[in-house]
Amino acid sequence: QVQPVESGGGLVQPGGSLRLSCVASGSIFNIRTMGWYRQAPGNQRELVATIISGGSTNYADSVKGRFTISKANAKNTVYLQMNDLKPEDTAVYYCNAVLRTSATALMYSDWGQGTQVTVSS
Repeated sequence: QVQPVESGGGLVQPGGSLRLSCVASGSIFNIRTMGWYRQAPGNQRELVATIISGGSTNYADSVKGRFTISKANAKNTVYLQMNDLKPEDTAVYYCNAVLRTSATALMYSDWGQGTQVTVSS
């Protein structure tokens, strides 16, 4: 089983920046999509940004122009650069990978444990 592992969360002041990283390790044949989702207390988990194997990206409207998703294919790693952070960005950020473990295996979706991002003065 592949377990994405997030890192880089923490406490930052409004207007500050953080960079999240997520590494998917294990028996991986190929990754179709990697992405970031977040969940604030009392809210449903929501999409933040995704990136597909070809490099195309998709962002939630609330983070466009402030967040940038990128990847390092050789390392099965995805990054989320977050700039101009706002208190409403406070949430647990989860990494997601859609992948297959062999040429004949089905695609499946796997989630990391999450990393806390808190934006507060």
